[in-house]
Amino acid sequence: VQLQASGGGLVQAGGSLKLSCTASKRTSSNNGMGWFRQAPGKGREFVAAISWNGGSSLYADSVKGRFTITREYASSTVYLEMNNLKPEDTAVYSCAVARSAYGSVSPDLYNYWGRGTQVTVSS
Repeated sequence: VQLQASGGGLVQAGGSLKLSCTASKRTSSNNGMGWFRQAPGKGREFVAAISWNGGSSLYADSVKGRFTITREYASSTVYLEMNNLKPEDTAVYSCAVARSAYGSVSPDLYNYWGRGTQVTVSS
């Protein structure tokens, strides 16, 4: 099982980035997917999740209205479009495949994790 996240980088506050994560189709086509982040010295934090068919999504309050999660079923790719970035968004962002057809805010309900991609927002 492989998950590969990409698209991170350094951006000024107010800027935008779009992350992507591609999973093995066999493991993700009928599963929800999610994005989590971890800042230095802090625990893992839920960011956004999306259902297996993209029909429903969840967002952390801290990113609602700024971030958008979407997925491309054919390629088993999930995206996280991040707008109006803030310095507090600085973290390593990781994608994960949920145990069920729907994403969740709890990392315990995900069983496959990919390597993260660093997002740094300067003030």
